[in-house]
Amino acid sequence: MNYIAIITQQLESFGATFVAMVPQFIAGIVVLVITWLIAKSATRLAEKVIGKTDIRQSLQQLLETVMRLAIWLVGLLIVAAIVFPGFTAGGIIAGLGIGAVAIGFAFQDIFENFLAGVLIMLREKMRIGDLIEVDGIMGKVERITLRETYIRQLSNELTLMPNAMLFKNPVKILTDEDIRRNEVVVGVSYDTDLDLAQRVIGEAMETVDAIVKDKPVIVYAQSFGGSSIDFLVQWYAQSAARDLRQTKSEAIKAIKRALDEAGIDIPFPIQTTLFPEPLRIIGNDTRQAKSGAA
Repeated sequence: MNYIAIITQQLESFGATFVAMVPQFIAGIVVLVITWLIAKSATRLAEKVIGKTDIRQSLQQLLETVMRLAIWLVGLLIVAAIVFPGFTAGGIIAGLGIGAVAIGFAFQDIFENFLAGVLIMLREKMRIGDLIEVDGIMGKVERITLRETYIRQLSNELTLMPNAMLFKNPVKILTDEDIRRNEVVVGVSYDTDLDLAQRVIGEAMETVDAIVKDKPVIVYAQSFGGSSIDFLVQWYAQSAARDLRQTKSEAIKAIKRALDEAGIDIPFPIQTTLFPEPLRIIGNDTRQAKSGAA
């Protein structure tokens, strides 16, 4: 057999087929460009139209993403029909049916995060801009996509969290309400008049302007500490992280100033240090002294 002639014949046949399909490839590229332009224009138009409504931002992103995916799906089907004349929608559905199990196992995580992203965007509670805490990560929600959620931590680090984690784990939404309770523990010495201390702390908290005035300030004697009687002080402030830290700082300074003016001590914690027993020198031996030794 003349192998060289067979290879040459096959290459010539491949080249002729490729040249014959060049117009189809060019037409497919043109359709892809048109699809990209339509998807981009449609997304901008949707942003303008939906932006005038009261639809929350996460749901707006979902609608725009679904519309963009639908446009690209139609465009790709048209390209496939142009490049491969024998291609039909029924054929691709049948092909997907045969490989559905394999595809499901291969892209299990992708599908899981995709569905979780859709459900997260549909639910009302967690929104763009909320301060959340999940799985030990606290930060502000910057963006929600169908694959992952962008969380900007308070240290300004950006964390990309898979949507499945947000859907499976408990999510604490810290800015669900405009105000949030904060607290601090204050210790006073054991010889302090506790009623006086409670009154002084309460009056000090009234001088903090950042506290929400229509919510009560709670001052309770909480426990017997190692060196002090501990008071639990609770109040409400704006729920933003910066507001909480600032209000807590002002509260601590006001309480410390008021206790100093009232002559009430805030004792240091008692630290117990164990010292070894003294050493006795007996002859050339150095031994530790025993209690009760003769």
